[in-house]
Amino acid sequence: MKLPDGPKNPALLQLIQWIANPLDYLDDCAKRYGDIFTLRLSGFRPFVFINNPQGIQEIFTADAKNFDAGRSNGIVRPLVGDNSLILLDGERHKRERKLLMPPFHGEKVKSYAQLICQITQRVGSQWQVNQPFVARTVMQDITLEVILHTVFGLSEGDRYQQIKPLLASMLDMTGSPLRSSMLFFSFLQKDLGAWSPWGKFLRRKQRIYELLQAEIDERRGHPELNGKDILSLMLSAKDENGQPMTDDQLRDEMMTLLFAGHETTATALAWAFYWIHKLPHIKEKLLQEIDTLGDNPDPMEVYRLPYLTAICQETLRIYPVVFIAFPRMAKSTVEIMGHQFDAGTMLTPCIYLVHHREELYPEPKQFRPERFLEREYSPYEFIPFGGGNRRCLGYALAMLEMKLVIGTILSNYHLALADNKPVIPQRRGLTIAPSNGVPLLMTGRRAAQRTVVFS
Repeated sequence: MKLPDGPKNPALLQLIQWIANPLDYLDDCAKRYGDIFTLRLSGFRPFVFINNPQGIQEIFTADAKNFDAGRSNGIVRPLVGDNSLILLDGERHKRERKLLMPPFHGEKVKSYAQLICQITQRVGSQWQVNQPFVARTVMQDITLEVILHTVFGLSEGDRYQQIKPLLASMLDMTGSPLRSSMLFFSFLQKDLGAWSPWGKFLRRKQRIYELLQAEIDERRGHPELNGKDILSLMLSAKDENGQPMTDDQLRDEMMTLLFAGHETTATALAWAFYWIHKLPHIKEKLLQEIDTLGDNPDPMEVYRLPYLTAICQETLRIYPVVFIAFPRMAKSTVEIMGHQFDAGTMLTPCIYLVHHREELYPEPKQFRPERFLEREYSPYEFIPFGGGNRRCLGYALAMLEMKLVIGTILSNYHLALADNKPVIPQRRGLTIAPSNGVPLLMTGRRAAQRTVVFS
């Protein structure tokens, strides 16, 4: 069957535009072709992009057996390995998702609140007045420490100290559109020795895997070390035949959680601090709301603040860190919004374009948190974490982290943007990040009577 219209320029040129400037490219396509259009990116199957909430609802609520999403995510294989939840389909995906879900939901997530506040305070206490720092780098320190603690129960020790810089440097290797090209062009994925970009990437990944293996070996040899962290849970898990997860499976799932569990939240936090300090009226209103809690508020009171929540939601709306949901590959003929699609078609819900629909979000390029106080959006209109059986496992932890990190920092410190240069959204690997990481200054501490130490 004929695919919907889309750009007619050569597939290689489409891919270059997709890598170099994805958001402007998506805006142009939506303007020209409407709710459904096809991109033909060199080296990939055609992608059918859907930015209408009705079409997205039809995909997210369809029987999961109608689609494979793991098979369509091959681009992340070099980052997370063959056994990552992201690459699984069918029963195995269902089983491992069910296994990984409890630590990221309900009371378990709330139990991380004190930890998030303590880590944030420790990082903030190192800032010097009028010494600039890059928000995204600092937020990475915080979110990586949180994920290392929740995944491994690690908060100290040699292995912990080695993993942190290795993971940061590996992620920085795709930190610009040019460097991100490695993920999209297979001919760049050649190990030409330790000096070559791909060779360097593979060696850093290998070193992280060695550290993960050492942690697995130590836990297997000393079961008494197992606690309530995610690795302990996975080590004790058995499949329907009573078999535990293999070391390969454990390493790949750990890598997935490390990779997906901190980088995206750190980027969202950098954006939030940018908007809060770029728009003084928003900062003023937020500080007034935080101050209503008085001294020593319970972290969950901070979490429930409506305007803080709206700021986090608007941050994730305007430049969603992951700007498309997992593509779904149709396993048989499917109908979406009256269009028939053959088996093998890649259907791609577009988070960014849904979030920029004028009838849902008037003046969509304006940062306006109030819109989330004025109306409620359906799970097909506001989709920063995707949806259906592929909704991001860590969404509750991400929202908790965003709110508590912002609340803790703004309660204790006066910050300002370090310069007035425009911050533009730029590809960073498979995500969208602020082009300069958002340089900030700590201009002073808030008055002693307003200093909040979360108890």
